[in-house]
Amino acid sequence: MKRPKPSGRRKRVAGAAIANTADDRKGCPAGGGAAAGPWPNLAGRVHIFSGASHPQLAAEIAAYLGIPLSPSRTIRFSNDNLYVQLLETVREQDVCILQTLSPPVQEHLMELLLLLHAARGTSARKVSAIIPYFSYSRSDKKDEPRISIAARLVADLLVTAGAQHAMIMTMHAPQVHGFFSVPVDHLSSQSILVQHFQQLDLSDTSVVVPDIGNAKRASRFARALGLPVVAGNKERVADDRVEIHGLIGDISTRRAIIYDDEIATGGSVMAVIKILLDLGLSELYIACTHGLFSGPAVARLASVPQLRQIVCTNTVPQRNSLPNLKVLSVAPVFGEAIRRNLSGESLAPLFAY
Repeated sequence: MKRPKPSGRRKRVAGAAIANTADDRKGCPAGGGAAAGPWPNLAGRVHIFSGASHPQLAAEIAAYLGIPLSPSRTIRFSNDNLYVQLLETVREQDVCILQTLSPPVQEHLMELLLLLHAARGTSARKVSAIIPYFSYSRSDKKDEPRISIAARLVADLLVTAGAQHAMIMTMHAPQVHGFFSVPVDHLSSQSILVQHFQQLDLSDTSVVVPDIGNAKRASRFARALGLPVVAGNKERVADDRVEIHGLIGDISTRRAIIYDDEIATGGSVMAVIKILLDLGLSELYIACTHGLFSGPAVARLASVPQLRQIVCTNTVPQRNSLPNLKVLSVAPVFGEAIRRNLSGESLAPLFAY
């Protein structure tokens, strides 16, 4: 079958212009520990490829491992089909393909499936999908009639495409990793966030989680900082609107860290902020893993003068100009997880049970 000619609308070569110039091992996550002695030479043993969603994070992970980012290209044909190609041999070698499922999610998902299929079809020894943000983890159950469980479907698609292993950070519903029929390393950003907040004055501070369903995760974060935790009684009434019917627990501090796994439109966070301001708190912080800041989120958060700092990680690329935004890199966590997988070491210090 003759291929349609490329339309010229999009052509990208990932990694071709990125040199292996820096080794960022000093950012090894807390509790993970650096490798003992000199690092083994990983060149020729593992290849890191990137889709279009986050080549910068892929390059940081490759630098942590001391290898160059492997080149690939994605072409869009005139009929809107995507065509991907790995631009170096990976036969009988480990392949990691990084693609975060940030908007446009469907575009990035399709490219990831094609990259996985290309790696598997070219006789790679092992193919790992590195997905810092797995957006479909919100769709983990049937909570309305006649709907699909999208997280299960996407997990099946990834495995069918060629993924033999996956690394995902802080899924909204942690049980989603059980939908995969291949091993999944569910990594945590907690050590990165804790390290940052340990540098701040945390006297007279509480941790507040908007949804009691996320209280266990928030409790681990609060315990690591030696702070009390309070949970909100949240009810979602629309995709971009929530109601919080009070807080569970007493809050008597003047500062609060609002802790959540992700912020999209900011509805949950803003509902908590309103309650905290009504209670007289004067200094607020936000900590989250996935900062999408979509729709009205930027305007909403920028309108709160009591909000001293918004802290998120770079699981999704940050293109919005938010005041007081601090972005922490998760490259050391993913880099260390890849290294430990290659050397057969335990990944337990990188999880948050």
